[in-house]
Amino acid sequence: MTTERTAAPAMRPAPTGARGALRAAGPALLVYAAVRAVGLLVLTIWTAAEGENVHTVLAQRWDSLWYARIAVDGYGHTEYIGGRAEHDLAFFPLFPALERALTTVLPVPTHDAGLIIGWTAGLAAAWGIHAVAVQVTGRRAVGLVLVVLWAALPPAFVQSMAYTETLFTALAAWTLYAVLTGRWYTAGALAVAAGLTRPSGLAVAAAVLTGGALELWRARRPRPRVLAAMALAPLGWLGYVAFVGARMGSPTGYFDVQKDWGNGFDGGTGFLRFLTERLRADPAHGLLVLAVLVCGLVLLIQCVRQGQPLPLLVYTLLIAASALVSEGYFSSRPRLLMPAFPLLLPLAAWLARLPRPATVATLSAAALGSGLYGAWFVLTQSPP
Repeated sequence: MTTERTAAPAMRPAPTGARGALRAAGPALLVYAAVRAVGLLVLTIWTAAEGENVHTVLAQRWDSLWYARIAVDGYGHTEYIGGRAEHDLAFFPLFPALERALTTVLPVPTHDAGLIIGWTAGLAAAWGIHAVAVQVTGRRAVGLVLVVLWAALPPAFVQSMAYTETLFTALAAWTLYAVLTGRWYTAGALAVAAGLTRPSGLAVAAAVLTGGALELWRARRPRPRVLAAMALAPLGWLGYVAFVGARMGSPTGYFDVQKDWGNGFDGGTGFLRFLTERLRADPAHGLLVLAVLVCGLVLLIQCVRQGQPLPLLVYTLLIAASALVSEGYFSSRPRLLMPAFPLLLPLAAWLARLPRPATVATLSAAALGSGLYGAWFVLTQSPP
């Protein structure tokens, strides 16, 4: 695939409307639902065998509890664990706000509202990922394979939980699609929402700023819609950071909160220390982590060689970097990398060129493996 082919669609309008796009993405949504259904089936069987309740695992553990509490009571809860003060201000507000809104219109508990939002957002994310892939490569088959790969990632069990990964990925994917197709007001608004969902919303804003800068450079003149999108894009993230700063009485309040959680910025030294310790204490685990890093680097190089538009490359690089430069919660790193779906585009393009039986067999094995890994992880490991 040449650079000219992938760069050319960057600012052209989409050839079909929303209804046509949804019809074209129908197969991708079906396979996404099928892959996640496999994961849920495996998890249900495994949890039953362990005497656990699958609903509790999906909706009432770990981060899900924090979001539900914020949805019900607002911010202000702190837990003291191991001498550290863990504030609920570490959690961005859009997901609990949607939970609260949903419980006002539907007779469902807050935990179930989180599941409804997460599962619905998963379908929206699959649709957006498919749209981006088709826009970049011009091939629906690549979009279909990319959706399956994303749904069958090892940490994809989080996509079935009351977590923010699906909501964030949906907002990010559609922001990128809006940038690539020149829908600047939409790109700016969605970037604001992404910035209110997760700390990595800054990567979405950076993609809008990059795409806007490229468009202004090509046009050689001011363009109000582009400038408006660029001004809007970081406001969600900046607004929440300012809110936390005001609540904590310090301009660095948000970063102080993250540090209290043991998740402060350290430039990646904590991760390198973790990798070194793993290689020494558990060589198999350490080598596996190292192999994943090497594969990620190879895929990133392939993304550049594939000629992906610069906004996608910037977004992917910043998502990957943000997952590796904080000092704790290393078991969460795989799910933090999950929104970096453009990283899988070269692999999807390669798989789409294989004979169909080989592609189907590979993706089916990935789906089953993802389900088994997810069930093992949530029942035996630390919080995702």
